[in-house]
Amino acid sequence: MKLLADELRDIGIGHGIDAIGFASVEPFDEARADLVRRKEAGLHDGMAFTYKNPVRSTSPADLLPDAASLVVGARSYRRADITPEPGPQGRIARYSWIDHYAPLNVGLNAIAAKLKSNGWRTRVVTDDNALVDRAAAYRAGIGWLGKNANLLLPGRGSWFVLGSVVTSAPLPTTAETVADGCGTCVRCIDACPTGAIISPGVLDAAKCLAWLAQKPGRFDDRFKEALGDRVYGCDDCQEVCPPNRANDRRSSPAEPESASQAWSDLLWLATATDGEILARHGRFYFPERNPSTLRRNALVALGNVADPLDAHISAVIDGCRSHADPGVQDAAEWAIQRRAGRAAAAEL
Repeated sequence: MKLLADELRDIGIGHGIDAIGFASVEPFDEARADLVRRKEAGLHDGMAFTYKNPVRSTSPADLLPDAASLVVGARSYRRADITPEPGPQGRIARYSWIDHYAPLNVGLNAIAAKLKSNGWRTRVVTDDNALVDRAAAYRAGIGWLGKNANLLLPGRGSWFVLGSVVTSAPLPTTAETVADGCGTCVRCIDACPTGAIISPGVLDAAKCLAWLAQKPGRFDDRFKEALGDRVYGCDDCQEVCPPNRANDRRSSPAEPESASQAWSDLLWLATATDGEILARHGRFYFPERNPSTLRRNALVALGNVADPLDAHISAVIDGCRSHADPGVQDAAEWAIQRRAGRAAAAEL
């Protein structure tokens, strides 16, 4: 089995996966206890995903008959910055510039194909509420769990998407987990614009801009200014992370893929049809596939960053006050007031 594991690692690396590890399929008891405890405390703020069924998402053995081991992969999405186009633009979190899970899936499926050719059963699991992927990657010795709740790879940081192949093959598991590399550093905690990291590794989703940008309904008034120019996701805790910054000093990030979308035109988002928004940003997650979530975010961002004296922008926002979606109405009303305050400050 050692030879097979080595082959699988080579296949994964050959398909662009940056790190491969192997783990047992025993329940992730610690991750399960954390999910239950935080859900009971309301820290999930209604978020489903792995919180929906903590027992299911921490029981990898239940994902496949006779499951014996996990092959866990991490693929980098670290890319160089993209300069926005002229005009008010909305920021998109780096992991969503393109579908980074698609190439990860290619590599994991190549690993699965090799296992199948040897007579073993497999199931590929990525970005799925069936498995807490950080727990799998930690057990597989790929990285440690940082204070910002992300997995960090030694010497490479946290800009990685994660996935696993569940298999009936009894592969040798990684001998040791990676020791904590955060030490006394609290830069991610201090840099969070809303104070969402309430203790090391513990996130209050009700304050996290990445979740609030997906959450349906009205955007929380307490954090509208903190949203800034964002329309999807937030990278602040990763941007300040010393391992990530050190990696940037060691080597330049890869150039973004040609299809990358690091920004979205805020005026376009405010006025585009549902179908147009879904056609451009349909890979994003938002509950019930309601594009008004992004439209709402764009209006808040327009209130924060667009020229408060621009009459055309004011007209666009005003036109959204009568939108059918209450969250969009609320965002438009708030943006009008926010821009009025900014205009007054600019005159002073």
